[in-house]
Amino acid sequence: MRIGELGRRTGVNAHQLRYYEAQGLLEADRRANGYREYDENAVLRVKQIRHLLGAGLSSEDIAYLLPCAVGEAPELPGCHELVAAMRSRLRRLDEQMESIAKSRAALANYIDAAEQMGGETYPPLDGVDQESVPA
Repeated sequence: MRIGELGRRTGVNAHQLRYYEAQGLLEADRRANGYREYDENAVLRVKQIRHLLGAGLSSEDIAYLLPCAVGEAPELPGCHELVAAMRSRLRRLDEQMESIAKSRAALANYIDAAEQMGGETYPPLDGVDQESVPA
């Protein structure tokens, strides 16, 4: 099947499919005219890629996991290397969430402090209708 049909069957646009191919996640044969030709297994592979991306895995992580993927969801066997890779990604996500939570708390504190101070806007908004400035 050509890239347009693969896109229709998976809901993934051609640009993304070409990216997956460039990352080594998806394989296509080339016809004499240069068109990509995908086999029937490509539909399952794209669905697996989408699920793994949805879990927050990078294309590098996915390239490592895909050879062991079984089914659309996909299921991954519990071998030590796969579990270690997924635990590493989970740690990175936890660190990012902690960093975002800290940034959010700091921003909320700045907002609270600014609202408690009240007073004039800064910088002064000469000629601007003060009612149109968000509170």
